Amino acid sequence: MSDDQQSDPTRSVRPAAAGELNRGLGVFQATGLNIANMVGIGPFITIPAFLAAMSGPQAMIAWVLAALLVLCDGLVWSELGAALPGSGGTYHFLKRIYGGYRWGKILPFLFIWQFMVSGAMEMASGYIGALSYLEYAMPSLVEGFRGVPGGTRWIAVLAVVFITLLLCRRIESIGWIAILMTSGTLLTVALVILSGWWSMEWSKITFPQNAFRLDAKFASGLGAAMLIAIYDYLGYYNVCHLGDEVRDPAKTIPRAVMGSVILIALIYMTMNLCIIGVVPWQQAMESKNIAADFMETLYGRPWAVAFTWLILWTAAACMFSITLGYSRIPFAAARQGDFFAVFGKLHPEGKYPWVSLLALGVLTSLFCFLELTTVISAAVCVRIVVQFLGQIVALHIVRTTRPEIHLPFRMWFYPIPSFIAAVGWIFVLVTADRYALLMSLGVVLSGLSVYFFSRMATTSQR
Repeated sequence: MSDDQQSDPTRSVRPAAAGELNRGLGVFQATGLNIANMVGIGPFITIPAFLAAMSGPQAMIAWVLAALLVLCDGLVWSELGAALPGSGGTYHFLKRIYGGYRWGKILPFLFIWQFMVSGAMEMASGYIGALSYLEYAMPSLVEGFRGVPGGTRWIAVLAVVFITLLLCRRIESIGWIAILMTSGTLLTVALVILSGWWSMEWSKITFPQNAFRLDAKFASGLGAAMLIAIYDYLGYYNVCHLGDEVRDPAKTIPRAVMGSVILIALIYMTMNLCIIGVVPWQQAMESKNIAADFMETLYGRPWAVAFTWLILWTAAACMFSITLGYSRIPFAAARQGDFFAVFGKLHPEGKYPWVSLLALGVLTSLFCFLELTTVISAAVCVRIVVQFLGQIVALHIVRTTRPEIHLPFRMWFYPIPSFIAAVGWIFVLVTADRYALLMSLGVVLSGLSVYFFSRMATTSQR
C-alpha cells in the first residue's frame, strides 16, 4: 500500500477501475447471478444441521427470522450500492464513507483481510457439501480414495481449479454463462418443490415436546438455526461486488438485491416444508445428502442419482457466481492502495483480475480440508462485525453527515430496517459457538497487526 494512493481517501473507487472493466450486466443477469449465488447447494447440505439446531421443524421460525434479517440488510446494501456503485462492494462503501476519518483507513484493509478468509470459507463449504452428493452418485469414489491423505477432498480442490479457469474470460460471456447455470439451479429447486408438494404428508410435520418453550436452550438453538439459514441466504448482495460492471446501477442494484431476497425466501420456505413432508424430520436430521434421500423416497435410487447430478450442476453455478463477485473485492482495494498491490493486476487481454482469482482459489482449496460445520459458522461470524454492522453504521453516517452523496434509492421506512438488521446480526454473533467467535476475533486481531506492521514498514523505508 502506498500513502500517495491514500492521500484522498474520500475519492471514489470507480474511476480507478471503471475504464478497464466492462459494463455488461443488466437486471436480468444481475438477479441471475444473485440467485445462483444464494441457492447453490446451500439448502441441500444444511437442512439436516438446520433441523438439528432446534431438534425439530420448529426451526422454520429461524427461516422466517433470517429472511426478515436479510431483507432489512438488503435495504442497506441497496441504498449504499445505488449511491456508491463500484467494484468491491463493502470495501468501496467503507472507503468512501469512513475514509475521511483518521482511523478510517484501517477499516477498508481490515474488511479485505477478513473477507479473504470468510469468503474463501463460504466457497469451500459449497465444494465440501457437494462431495457428499458426488459420493452418493458414485459410491466407488470413496473406495478409490481410501488411504489417500485428505481422501475425496482432493476432488473438491480440482473443482476449485476448474471453476477458477472458467472465470478467466470477459464479463459479457460470463453474464450469459451465469444465466445458463441459473436455469439449471431453478430447475433443481422446482423439481423438489413440485415433487414434494404433490406427495407431502402434513402429518409428518410434527413437533417434539416443549418445542416452543422460551428459555435459554430455545434462544441458543434459534441463534444456531438462524446462522445456518443466513448462510443459505448469503449472496443477496453479490451484484454490489460488481458495481463497475453493472448497467444503470442506481436501478439495477436495488432491483437485483431485493428481488432475489424475496424470491429466494419464498422458495426456501416452500422447499423445506416439501422435504420434511416427505422425509420425516427425525430421519432428515441424520441425512448426509437430504435431497438425494428425498428423491429416493419418492422415486427410488436411479431417479435419485439422476437428480443428484442436477444438484451438482447447481453447486457449480453457485461457485461460479460467488467466485466471480468475490474476486473483484481485493482487486478494487488493491487498485486504490488499500491492499497488496499485486491483487490489482488485470489480465492484459481478458481484463479480469487474475491474481485475485488465483489467491481466492488457493485459500478455498486449503479450507476444503476442514469440517463443513466449521466453515459454515466461521464464514458467517467472521464478517458480521466489520462488514454487516460496519455498513449499517456507514449508512447512518451518510444519512446524517454526508449530504454530498446522492441517494437515488432510499431505504423504505428508514431507519427501522437498519435497526432490525443490527439487532439480528448481534443476536446471531452472541449465540454462535465458541470456535466461530474465537476465529472471528483472531482474524480481526491478525488483520490489525498486519496493517500496523505494514504502516511501520512503509514509514521506516522513507
